[in-house]
Amino acid sequence: MVKFIIGAKGSGKTNKLIESVNEAVKIDKGQLVFINDSKRHMFDLNYKVRLVDTQEFALKSYEALYGLICGIISQNYDISNIFIDSITKIVVGDDFDAVGDVIDAIAAVCDKHDVNLTVTASIETEAAPKFVKKYL
Repeated sequence: MVKFIIGAKGSGKTNKLIESVNEAVKIDKGQLVFINDSKRHMFDLNYKVRLVDTQEFALKSYEALYGLICGIISQNYDISNIFIDSITKIVVGDDFDAVGDVIDAIAAVCDKHDVNLTVTASIETEAAPKFVKKYL
């Protein structure tokens, strides 16, 4: 299952995501992964959550993000949830519209391996592309 959390910059999307992550730790038996463009939320997350700082991998495209997620899932079959904070910050300089096909591909991989995916993006609901609206 894929879920988008969207809203204007500064509207509390990251705080809502971190709350979701920490709640999932309490009820979920699988491993949780939090993907971000830095380590700034390391101390906000439960110690059981694996933090992936994408700056360490210099992702240059959304396809690279897809590959990273496939690698994460393939190395650990116990992953139940992946949380991506600010997807538009992870791949710098790439167009948000380009993420549509990749999100569908990531969704297919997550569905196949029974992994829930939650993504945040700074975009207004009215301006959201169709691919985002279907995951709201």
